[in-house]
Amino acid sequence: MTAFIASCLVVVVMVGIVVLVGHRRPVGQPLTWGEAFVAALFVFVMMLFIYAVVPNQWILWANSTLRWRSDKFGIPVGPLHYLPNWPKTQGKVLVFIPEANNRLWPQGITFFGRGRITVPLAAINDLITTVIYAVGIGANLYLWSWWQKRGAKKVEIPELTSAYGRPLVKKA
Repeated sequence: MTAFIASCLVVVVMVGIVVLVGHRRPVGQPLTWGEAFVAALFVFVMMLFIYAVVPNQWILWANSTLRWRSDKFGIPVGPLHYLPNWPKTQGKVLVFIPEANNRLWPQGITFFGRGRITVPLAAINDLITTVIYAVGIGANLYLWSWWQKRGAKKVEIPELTSAYGRPLVKKA
């Protein structure tokens, strides 16, 4: 857990450095060879962390400490089982979160005795890993777009008027 959180914090600090440099560096200022080399190395390390280290640390944590294997079923709820009497009812058997293993539907979801759907914890692990990659790709594309558009001025479109001063285009 510590390695996963630390790698996420390293990514957040590196993205913060990119944003800080983007705000301070004048748009269009040419790079020296040394600045370009350091920037390329920095971006390489940042992408290495986003696409290799963070997902790897998550997979290691889920497989070792959390023991999310393919032979265990249910949807893990984490610390939600500590909430008092949630979602239990008074006197009825409506318990979604078992206290023993902290998972929703550990035996699977049954449909009136006609079968059940089981969700292995390994599938949840893979789903979270996919979300980590998707967030990394989305943030990567957003930062590229932001860097390219920084300092761009919004183009003002003049209003079209006739020789008499009336607008030529209807406003919506």
